[in-house]
Amino acid sequence: MKGNYSPCGGEGGSSLPTGEGGGRGRRCISAEQISSQANLRRLTAQRKRFRALNWPALVENHRHSVFFQTDLGDAAQDFAANNITIPKPISEDNPLLTRVHDNMFRAEVKRLRGEDDTAEAQEAFRLLRQGLTETVKVEIENQKSPRMSVYGDQIVWGRSPVRIDIAGGWTDTPPYCLMEGGNVINLAIELNGQPPLQAYVKPCKERHIILRSIDLGASEVVKTYEELADFYHVGSPFSIPKAALVLAGFQPGFCIEKFESLEKQLEAFGCGMELTMLSAIPAGSGLGTSSILASTVLGALNDFCGLAWDKQEIGRRTLVLEQLLTTGGGWQDQFGGLLQGIKLLQTKRGFDQSPTVHWLPSELYTQPEYRQCHLLYYTGITRTAKTLLAEIVRRMFLNNHDEIALLRDMKEHTLNLYETIQRNDFVGLGKAIRKTWAQNQAIDGGTNPAGVKAISDMVDDLCLGYKLPGAGGGGYLYMVAKDPDAAARIRQILNATPQNANARFVDMTLSEKGLQVSRS
Repeated sequence: MKGNYSPCGGEGGSSLPTGEGGGRGRRCISAEQISSQANLRRLTAQRKRFRALNWPALVENHRHSVFFQTDLGDAAQDFAANNITIPKPISEDNPLLTRVHDNMFRAEVKRLRGEDDTAEAQEAFRLLRQGLTETVKVEIENQKSPRMSVYGDQIVWGRSPVRIDIAGGWTDTPPYCLMEGGNVINLAIELNGQPPLQAYVKPCKERHIILRSIDLGASEVVKTYEELADFYHVGSPFSIPKAALVLAGFQPGFCIEKFESLEKQLEAFGCGMELTMLSAIPAGSGLGTSSILASTVLGALNDFCGLAWDKQEIGRRTLVLEQLLTTGGGWQDQFGGLLQGIKLLQTKRGFDQSPTVHWLPSELYTQPEYRQCHLLYYTGITRTAKTLLAEIVRRMFLNNHDEIALLRDMKEHTLNLYETIQRNDFVGLGKAIRKTWAQNQAIDGGTNPAGVKAISDMVDDLCLGYKLPGAGGGGYLYMVAKDPDAAARIRQILNATPQNANARFVDMTLSEKGLQVSRS
């Protein structure tokens, strides 16, 4: 460097003299002095201004930028706070999941500005449903028409256990499982010695379909395609069987053959039918009831109509059914009941969410010294998961940093529990379930309401671990007692001080068969 240059020196720094490459009046200061002399407020404001200017460019060049991998909720806050123009929707030639993220991002900006975000949010969920159903759409459109495959006096009887998830719940929920895959360990259980979810299908001479619910005391006669397609009312007693019948091929567009009417199709089928359901579980139980009941109905129809689906296909169709009903949800519930015993269920990223099954040994649940330690207690408190599910899924859409990090921890914890069960470590199992419960509460603060906490506090010191199955908030409380004596003490305490008139213990046993379908 030419010119009279001398290095910085002295406590206050020194000026650089004029010369080639130099600058008049510039001072050289130490790194330590920067924080005391710099205008940090101005620098922070400048950084925010530059960031606001950069966001539109990141969105516009999303194919070559990291925009849709960032925390989109954080980005939406910047767009709203700085009044940045919301970008136009990205083109339809982008990957479907990217378009899902794009719609929910724009919905979030509108929500933060107090504007109506309904259209964008609904489009995000519509695209999600489209992606999940496309994997079987071609198969559905080209499946053969169902045909009566029983004798005129036969009844097809389907029955299923319910499930308890002990690690990884929520990682099976789209869109997270589509982005990173899911890991869940759950077990299929019977209650009081019986599979509590049942469906019966039998022929009838009239060319219509009779739907009945034993537990709800309701019935309906379906005579037209329009009546059968009316399954969108969540909470309707017959949404599930109507959607199941549609997926079985009793609707135009869901089989390769065409018919003028449902009556004509039933005539070609060979009979009308009566479909009766029984759910011997309180609503909001947390045991995967609605998904497993849907699988049970599909399993019975599969046999009655000669569709030749295996359990994996029934599980896939159940996922499609839930998308048709717009209730959403993941895949662990139906596979938890369809498949027997204890298992690790794993999926990879992508829209094909057919899980790989890794069976686990059952000794920790069946050996006499352990069997008495597994307790199931109905709290008498119920909670429906749909609103909760929508909020958690919304955060998944937006790549919420804290939620994604927690879901990754859940996946890792599930694999650790898999190893624990393989080692036949009973104490480790109980402690891992306690950790699962802590993770569930971290993802949803409403998982452990005061009424449930009051119950668990009474027996906490007698348990290795406990949790509410499913989304939590009510339903059944699953407990792992420290030993048989502790289990007896837990029963004594909770039986002596019930929190409400419906609270009670229910016997649980590991199901060795999962879904069963038989004929009379």
